[in-house]
Amino acid sequence: MKAELILVRHAQVAGRYSGRCYGKTDVELSPVGRRRSRELSVILAQHKSATVLHSGLSRTIYLADLLGDRLGSEPQCCPDLRERDFGNWELRPWHSIQQQHGSEMMRIITEPETYRPGGGETSFEVRDRVLRWFRALPRERVTIAIAHGGTIATLRGMLLGQPVTDWLPLIPRCGERVSINLDEAG
Repeated sequence: MKAELILVRHAQVAGRYSGRCYGKTDVELSPVGRRRSRELSVILAQHKSATVLHSGLSRTIYLADLLGDRLGSEPQCCPDLRERDFGNWELRPWHSIQQQHGSEMMRIITEPETYRPGGGETSFEVRDRVLRWFRALPRERVTIAIAHGGTIATLRGMLLGQPVTDWLPLIPRCGERVSINLDEAG
């Protein structure tokens, strides 16, 4: 059996969060997001003996539970998969954050070791917890991790050896999946 990590970004969240910074806040899926999660559960269930993980936020638990039911296994919660903590930026409209903080927002990527957006986590704190989780993964099976755009991009960037400035394009769309061959990954 190929050792593989399948990272899945949660599906679309409820419309009232559109244009808002929701990071680690527990927000629900939209009807479209729930439908996409049902579709994904069918597709992902082809991995019959996969271990299913989620971040503990309801937008990831929904798909994990659907998939766990199909596979006859209990999904596991891994808080290290959660999205970045944006501190007091959480649930604020992005345009209002931009108006208040302007180019300061770029410090997320230009000062990844020290800048705390909204008083939350630095980019390197996110990196460290995601890498800690990744390094502890079993390497002899398929693992399906339902997570978030930021955590997925962070791991992909690190595995590709890219600087933080190049991680943004690595964020998958909602409901998109990315496979990593664990036999080849660091």
